[in-house]
Amino acid sequence: MVSNFPLLSLIIWMPVLVGLALVFADTHLKSSTSKLIALVASLLTFALSVPLYFDFDNSTHAMQFVENIPWIEVFNINYHLGIDGIAMPLILLTTFTTVLVVLAAWDSITDRQSQYLGAFLILNGLMVAVFSAQDAMLFYVFWEAMLIPMFMIIGIWGGPNRIYATVKFFLYTFLGSVFMLVAFLYLYSKGGSFDIQTLHDMPLSMAAQKWIFVAFFLAFAVKIPMFPVHTWLPDAHVEAPTGGSVILAAIMLKMGGYGFLRFSMPITPDASQEFASIMIVLSLIAIVYIGFVALAQGDMKKLIAYSSISHMGFVTLGMFMIYKIIANTSSTDGAVMAMEGSMVQMISHGFISGGMFLCVGVLYDRMHSRQIKDYGGVVNTMPAFAAFMMLFAMANAGLPGTSGFVGEFLIILTAFKASFWIAFFAAMTLILGAAYTLWMYKRVVFGEVTNDEVAKLQDINGREKLILASLAFFVLLFGLWPAPIFEVMHPTIENLIQHITQSKLN
Repeated sequence: MVSNFPLLSLIIWMPVLVGLALVFADTHLKSSTSKLIALVASLLTFALSVPLYFDFDNSTHAMQFVENIPWIEVFNINYHLGIDGIAMPLILLTTFTTVLVVLAAWDSITDRQSQYLGAFLILNGLMVAVFSAQDAMLFYVFWEAMLIPMFMIIGIWGGPNRIYATVKFFLYTFLGSVFMLVAFLYLYSKGGSFDIQTLHDMPLSMAAQKWIFVAFFLAFAVKIPMFPVHTWLPDAHVEAPTGGSVILAAIMLKMGGYGFLRFSMPITPDASQEFASIMIVLSLIAIVYIGFVALAQGDMKKLIAYSSISHMGFVTLGMFMIYKIIANTSSTDGAVMAMEGSMVQMISHGFISGGMFLCVGVLYDRMHSRQIKDYGGVVNTMPAFAAFMMLFAMANAGLPGTSGFVGEFLIILTAFKASFWIAFFAAMTLILGAAYTLWMYKRVVFGEVTNDEVAKLQDINGREKLILASLAFFVLLFGLWPAPIFEVMHPTIENLIQHITQSKLN
């Protein structure tokens, strides 16, 4: 293991510094130069993150690649980084997706291209920092900082209503985060430390746990987003450029789920158990109700956005269902399986939603329309594209053999140990997901060509094939062989389950 080398810091700050250089040197760089710099920086960042997997010790739940340096000593705030089996797969997903976003912008973004690519590199580093931070204040700083580049990406390169969507996105996520900061400050006043592991072990009264859980909920539920604080996401997706939609769906939504695993459940385990029924109900509403909402959409991006909300409902369902499973079975085995299902669902959704939004981006670059009614018969002019889009559509519907099946199967399977009705409503996604996804695919891809613009479409080029094939590879790999994800996360998940099932009432 590369334990003495500050690898995490390099993965965080290298893309941030290169990104800042691109942002400020925009007018002085040729388009080809800025694209090459951004591509090399994103590839290097991904290459640096690969050792996180191959040098990772799968036999322990302890934090690895740890860096701990005093930062603001008077308040006991440290620059403390480290990763475990939950954070590491999400970091790899982040660095991998950023490479694809840079490639996707190669020809589609012409205005201020250097700044656009620089904003994504900055965002890449900040998102990795969120998953790596082991100090609560450091986590909060990075959590808030990553809003800035995404604010720029939607606000500058977005659609006609980008200002409305950007302000709504910023207000929802920022205001929710303020409550998280208040919770951190309260915990500091009780224990004198912002160290996350110390916060995990801190005994708290039930009243304190409930207030802290609500504060964390307001921050993390907005980010996922859970019903009923989900309304910012469809607007943000519709107005965001393709790269912004990919990062939003593939990475930023996962930060809400990560927050529940890192903060809410281990710091407030008794309150989490108390509120578990409410969380399960909200998750099921997201799965079922939002699935029906997706069926009514005529905009491809908006349909996929609502699909993301529905699929992320599976993530929170698997997390909070564990309390019901343990109560019914007096065993943690089913709980571990449910939690692992949530993690696999997060990783899988990153690849699938990224692929779906990139497919919409391919069509939008050619016809400048996201409306389903404007298409039809695309397979006649773009057969290679139609094949890739079919794979992502099937994965989004949970087809066995794709990564979309694994997480949903585990969560539905373990849901029977919690309640038949929970399993019944959760399984509705297998019907609704297939309905809205295949309905969209049928109307866009199949049928006769009735639009002259569709008749003129050219199939995907080599760059676009590389992007979609890269995502398709992992969708199939983890659908057929999910062991690489389970192996790295299992000790961490087991330890987390043991921790959150122990009361911390003082």
